[in-house]
Amino acid sequence: MSDKKTIIRSVGAYLPARILGNEELARTVDTSDEWIVQRTGIRQRHIAAEGENTSDLAAAAGRKAMENAGLEIGDVDLIIVATTTPDMTFPATAAVVQQKLGMHHGAAFDIQAVCSGFVYAVATADSYLKNGLGKRALVIGAETASRILDWDDRTTCVLFGDGAGAAVMELGKPGEDRGVLATALRSDGHFWNKLYTDGGPSSTRSMGHIRMEGKEVFKHAVGMITDVVYKVLEDTGHTIDDLDWFVPHQANKRIIDGAGVKLGLPPEKVVVTVDRHANTSAASVPLALNTAVADGRIKRGDLVMIEAMGGGFTWGASLIRW
Repeated sequence: MSDKKTIIRSVGAYLPARILGNEELARTVDTSDEWIVQRTGIRQRHIAAEGENTSDLAAAAGRKAMENAGLEIGDVDLIIVATTTPDMTFPATAAVVQQKLGMHHGAAFDIQAVCSGFVYAVATADSYLKNGLGKRALVIGAETASRILDWDDRTTCVLFGDGAGAAVMELGKPGEDRGVLATALRSDGHFWNKLYTDGGPSSTRSMGHIRMEGKEVFKHAVGMITDVVYKVLEDTGHTIDDLDWFVPHQANKRIIDGAGVKLGLPPEKVVVTVDRHANTSAASVPLALNTAVADGRIKRGDLVMIEAMGGGFTWGASLIRW
């Protein structure tokens, strides 16, 4: 199978119905639309309804991705869900998604790499499929980040939202010149306390809330992003100029702009959706991919770079021939 690449056959997405705009948020916390937009580029975020769980968002995005591929659940034998906000401590949210999609065969498991989760999940599915452990994977990034926010903390509550994005991945034909070309994954646990939750089953027997040292995260983000982008370009013999699209983690417009400038990418090649749904953690990259595919920007044959950086710190990038 060494001559085969794992292709992304389709993508799909789901956003909860409720939209929370900056003006509404400013009525409950000391902030303003101007302050949020200037510092983050975010104008609104989606909030999951009461009783709407991460698995519900994930299943909806997964169904859409399969529909866009012309497939049914029987055509899939692996489900990977990247999430920081699982329905329960266990079982894996992927197993709950498996049940909601009516799948009794194959395997399902979660990946926890926070905002880098979807990139990690793509790399995992790529390895599984190339090694014959499945024929087709449903890879999902899904979050209900609103459930772990401290809504009195304006430094974090303005940044996050809920949503899910999914991709159907499968082995391409032998010699086919498209698919995942290279991936680079990194982590450094020495930075764990720069972006974390202040609770968990083992430490506090509670869920906890997101805590962040924003300046520290920003300081490291651009360098970490460019590190993995250059690595996958080097591994494939490509250059920045070869890229058709750069699809970064949608955390903060200033970080996205800073990475684009450092990489020498023109803004028109950078997909930005953070203004519409804020930081949806593991869901942000597939949500941005879905937007750019749906509006016709990303087309068959395009060279697409996805990247993300999140708590841990974790970071990674993948180069894909669409």
